[in-house]
Amino acid sequence: MFDFLSKKFSNVLSWVKDKGRLTEQNIQEAVNQVKEALLEADVPYELIEDFLTKVKNEIIGQKVQTSLNPGQQLIKVVHDQLLEFLGGKSAIPLTNFQIPSVIMVMGLQGSGKTTTIAKLAKFISEQAKKRDKTRKILLASVDFYRPAAIDQLEILAKQVGVDFYRASSSDTVNAAKEIYEKFKSDHYEYLFLDTAGRLHIDNQMMEELINIDHKLAPKYKILVLDAMTGQESLKVARAFDQTVGFNTAILTKMDSDTRGGAAFAFRYSLKKPISFVGCGEKIDDLESFVPERMASRILGMGDILTLIEKAEENIDYQEQESISRRMMAGNFTLKDFADQLGMVDRLGSLQKIARYLPGMGEVSPDMMEKGQVEMKRFKAIISSMTEKERLMPGLLDASRKKRVASGSGVLVTDINQLLQKFEQSKQFVKMLKKGGRFGKFFK
Repeated sequence: MFDFLSKKFSNVLSWVKDKGRLTEQNIQEAVNQVKEALLEADVPYELIEDFLTKVKNEIIGQKVQTSLNPGQQLIKVVHDQLLEFLGGKSAIPLTNFQIPSVIMVMGLQGSGKTTTIAKLAKFISEQAKKRDKTRKILLASVDFYRPAAIDQLEILAKQVGVDFYRASSSDTVNAAKEIYEKFKSDHYEYLFLDTAGRLHIDNQMMEELINIDHKLAPKYKILVLDAMTGQESLKVARAFDQTVGFNTAILTKMDSDTRGGAAFAFRYSLKKPISFVGCGEKIDDLESFVPERMASRILGMGDILTLIEKAEENIDYQEQESISRRMMAGNFTLKDFADQLGMVDRLGSLQKIARYLPGMGEVSPDMMEKGQVEMKRFKAIISSMTEKERLMPGLLDASRKKRVASGSGVLVTDINQLLQKFEQSKQFVKMLKKGGRFGKFFK
């Protein structure tokens, strides 16, 4: 997500940091580089001009030109303007829906609309669980144009553990009314209604949506947009807004090779918030769109808060605490090492995790892939050991290593590499415990 823009902005800002001070000349050079990056990211030209004008007005001035740290000054100005374009610091994504609510989900065919509904249902369910509550959620569809669309939603509903209802009528408006009666009579808290999509916007499509809107009066209307379509997604959004209207948008396929132009331009262009972004095909791959965090990500400054939230959702706190205590006490074993590798897996691939970490944008995908393969190999090796060997790796002599290598399909040198990495991690903890600056954290 935003990998392209992040790399481009990082290069520009690194270039500026090398300058002794900011002048009108090198400011213009930096602005030209930013302009090129935004054009390549498929941001509309008029928005680029507006953005760059605001940046230049902020940074051109005696105070900035004579600054002892011009790089930091420029980063702050660019960050502030990015934040403004993405929605502002006070922008709150629509993640809490009133009870009861009908939520009508719209979008073109292929935007990921149906999968997004299941992701939203799971998100709401998980948020409720954190407060020791449950939510009664109903999923239904009036998409009679796409083959198997309704079947797909039924399968996804079972997958996320919420209810599904199939209308008996095949007329769009009558089916919507039937679904609504089910929602009311069975006292559901939320109804997510999947509407029909098309390959392009047409009058019939909009007429159906308008009729459903009038009959059901949904409290929320969500537009799902394919971020890979770039500027075309803005045209689609305007068409929906002018006819049916919508409260908020969800951008899908942000994990693809999309260059982020749609997300950059959407909020500023349409004055509508983005609430979520889809960042993968798994049912968990949905993130709240928080402008401040996204601005930091684009500038290569990471997004630690989102990574922490992911860790809290996917990793058991007591499990981590137990491993940490053994680690600090010097009782860290290969079994613990394997458990930690499993925890990392639950957060996603190394490439995904790196996107949340400051300064990791420069690490090549090949390096990340190599690390991912190495993790899988290490887990396979440890799985082929006996319980005693995992607890006491010193037992691994030449014959034992040969047996483990055969069982895990690796070479003995791979086992030696694992043991070397394991010892390095133990030595690192010892170093931190002894260090005066960090020692207090490990007592």
